[in-house]
Amino acid sequence: MPTTKPPPTIAERRREFHRLHEAGCFLIPNPWDVGSARWLQGLGFKALATTSSGFAWSRAHPDNGITRDMALAHLADLVSATEVPINADFESGFAADAAGVQESVRLALETGVAGLSIEDSTGDAGKPLFTLDEAVERLRAARRAVDQAGGDALLVGRAECFLVGRPDLDETIARLQAYANAGADCLYAPGIGMGPKGREQIAAVVAAVAPKPVNLLIGSACEWTMASIEALGVRRVSVGGALARAAWGGFMRAANLLAKEGRFDGFADAASGRDLNGFFAGEGGAARGA
Repeated sequence: MPTTKPPPTIAERRREFHRLHEAGCFLIPNPWDVGSARWLQGLGFKALATTSSGFAWSRAHPDNGITRDMALAHLADLVSATEVPINADFESGFAADAAGVQESVRLALETGVAGLSIEDSTGDAGKPLFTLDEAVERLRAARRAVDQAGGDALLVGRAECFLVGRPDLDETIARLQAYANAGADCLYAPGIGMGPKGREQIAAVVAAVAPKPVNLLIGSACEWTMASIEALGVRRVSVGGALARAAWGGFMRAANLLAKEGRFDGFADAASGRDLNGFFAGEGGAARGA
């Protein structure tokens, strides 16, 4: 009888995730549920990252509107449904203080994720970012949780300046350097790279935190290619909620035609039910050995 290869262990996935960050540039797309995760794995992507916004929308919540328990259950679902490393978009750690961040990260690592990111945004429009000292303390707490769990998961430090209306490259770089010194394995400044100064922004961030790897977010249609991004020294590229928004865009257009005009031509570009059934009925539909 043919033997089924067992799925990679959590330790193996984490080692592979670190290896992916050592050289070159890889794309880590962001599924929002088990079905989209399995489909992306079936396309051959070597790792996947969650999207806080995409998952929140699937549960009828705004971005940053889900609870820690909801996030943890989602992480556990994606880890058990796939065989590739999963990176958690873990927002700002679902905690008001550093001790809470440490506890949240401990719980996230217990789901089996290969890595996770901690943001420095507060969710408060009047004070959108934690002070640098606060943000560093929170990142150090996340680092302690990773180390206490064996140290094999990858920790990503995020500077949210460009996303909260403070597009100051010097501040962004200073924060990323501080997070690198506090124990982040990979650095991420969502929002850089777009517009006429995009190339210079990316190059400056990569140089400032070298040799640690940088994640670049590409969340909208643009002229960047993986080759041109790799040429600037970026190690990985994620797409955030863009795939979820693309799916929502198709759904909303078709639904609006039904509701407002009684038309059915919004289904013209719909995926084939036969293709979907075939994929999920076959090897692509479930993690081997699960």
